[in-house]
Amino acid sequence: MIRIRTLSLALLLAAGASAAHADDLIDIYKQARAADPTLAGAEATKLATDENVVQARSQLLPQINAGVSLTRNHGGYNDTTFVRNPANPNDPNDLIPVNGVTQTSYTRSIGVQLEQSLLDISRWTALKASRYTADAGTANWDAAQQDLLVRAAGAYFNVLSAMDALKFADANEKALARQLEQAQQRFDVGLAAITDVNDAKAQHDQAVASVISNQNAVDQAREAVRQLTNKEPGEFRRLREDLPLDHPTPDDPQAWVEVALKQNPSLSSAAFQVDAANANISTARAGHLPTLSAQVGYSRAPTWGTQRYGGVGEFPDYSGDPKWGSSIGVTLSVPIFSGGFTQSRVRQAVYNRDYAQDQYEYNRRLVEATTRNNYRSVIAGASEVEATRAAVVSAQSSVEATQAGYEVGTRTIVDVLISQQTLLQAQSSYSAARHAFVMDGLLLKQAAGVIEVKDLQAINALLE
Repeated sequence: MIRIRTLSLALLLAAGASAAHADDLIDIYKQARAADPTLAGAEATKLATDENVVQARSQLLPQINAGVSLTRNHGGYNDTTFVRNPANPNDPNDLIPVNGVTQTSYTRSIGVQLEQSLLDISRWTALKASRYTADAGTANWDAAQQDLLVRAAGAYFNVLSAMDALKFADANEKALARQLEQAQQRFDVGLAAITDVNDAKAQHDQAVASVISNQNAVDQAREAVRQLTNKEPGEFRRLREDLPLDHPTPDDPQAWVEVALKQNPSLSSAAFQVDAANANISTARAGHLPTLSAQVGYSRAPTWGTQRYGGVGEFPDYSGDPKWGSSIGVTLSVPIFSGGFTQSRVRQAVYNRDYAQDQYEYNRRLVEATTRNNYRSVIAGASEVEATRAAVVSAQSSVEATQAGYEVGTRTIVDVLISQQTLLQAQSSYSAARHAFVMDGLLLKQAAGVIEVKDLQAINALLE
């Protein structure tokens, strides 16, 4: 019996003494804010989405390109022609016939060209769509920051719930150990049957297993915090007993729904996606419209090469070295037929817009339902905390009365064991109700899109 008590005590101490420092809710949030990869990924996604605006705007600005090329041309013909005699090149009248001419020439071109779009509706609508997409990315980033507030609080209170469950399980194991000792003593003096001892031992063995299971739950909850913060957490400050059970302000679910429809960042993102999809339809339809652009060029292209005459040999190089030249022009492009490509793009953009609208409607209904449900949870949670607190008091009184009755012989060991289990369940329910009430308040504000760091600070003030 002493060995089992020592084991449960060691497990209980391990739950709170894994680190020397203590962490509160704000500490956990700050660590998560600096280390959470989910939030970092959301920020990277937002920054990448913002670049779409820069890329779309660049298509409306001048495009300057420089290029250098070297071209080799080789050819000839087989006709008979007369050329100067290589033996007497200074006499223009000394000509000899040759059969076939082979020419090899090289051209090096270098130049700079500037092109400016003068009229292209698709580029303007693409810029508009990219801005809406960037706004959606910003809303998603806001949603990720709000979600981190809830995830940090959820991980923190999961640890507190697991620690409370371990504390209650350990207390229950100690109480059942005393019941087992008492049953054994009563059996030894002939005041109880062996069945009382067996019943007490069975309940105690189950309690020992429950302590081990709850210790594992504490370790897993702490590991979830470590995963979120990338640091080993220390001791956790617990929620104080005198928890304020205030109703939401305003105390009207419809008012919360109206706020959520305006400020919920996920819903705002879906709305911006609809706007972007409508702009993409305009971009696709602009494929039917003419475009106008201007070009300015500056280039130079010298040429040199040799000629080889059949039966005579290779004549000296010839070359041309023009000076730098400039060009300016305007290009009007009128689309006539593209094999149905433009019409297909328009239909595709319309389908994408319809999907974005459906997603918005889905998110709107989800936000409404979530907001109403979280509001109801806060209201019901306050009553549940009061009810479970009263249940703990009643269960404790029942344990004391049943134990007294057992000692005088009016109650059985089974009655005592049942009352002890009822107390454990009441304590666990009370702890879970208190933590759920706090989380429901945060979830309501998250659904409405108004959750802030100060909300965590207010909860942090309730820890001790």
